Amino acid sequence: MRKILFGVIITLIILFAFKYCGDKRDDNIVLQENSALIQEQINNVGKLIVTEGYFSEVFSYKNSKEIFGAYLSFEKKALVVVNAEVTVAYDLSKIEYTINKENKTLQITSIPKEEIKINPDFEYYDVQADYLNPFEAKDYNDIKNTVNKSLSKKIENSDLKSNAKNRLISELSKFYILTSSLGWTLQYNDETITDVNGLQNIKL
Repeated sequence: MRKILFGVIITLIILFAFKYCGDKRDDNIVLQENSALIQEQINNVGKLIVTEGYFSEVFSYKNSKEIFGAYLSFEKKALVVVNAEVTVAYDLSKIEYTINKENKTLQITSIPKEEIKINPDFEYYDVQADYLNPFEAKDYNDIKNTVNKSLSKKIENSDLKSNAKNRLISELSKFYILTSSLGWTLQYNDETITDVNGLQNIKL
């Protein structure tokens, strides 16, 4: 009788050990699958987000060259029409992150800053210059620098950058939706993101 009871106990212990090991193996498989799914989502989102805008400017350029002090001067001038295509882009392939399987946490540690590119198209009208004060490469460079500074101010005062950030947040929200559905936690640096709206407040 004792031998039978002992055998039953040993059998139960072996079955329990097999079940425990099986459960642990299943947990590891699930963690591996979840982390692979998160990695795949990051790869899918890791693309270039581009927001475009168009700006127009009209500039009047003048430059005077004095000879013999103020007694004699030669002026050059031009009317410059600028049509510029501006892009604000986020290269999400540069996102830095860590995946912690044990704590079931996706931590985003760095989001790339926006890249602003200005592509102006210049048209020159009513160009007037003198033999002693001709248009030179320096004049065209001065015009381009002035235009770029003016356009940069316009971009800052427009909603182009905010629209670009909204598109960025829309892409990042996919991380929150996925991690939340899997029972994982999304963090940006040391801040835990508890809802989609929390992404709106992150500082880039």
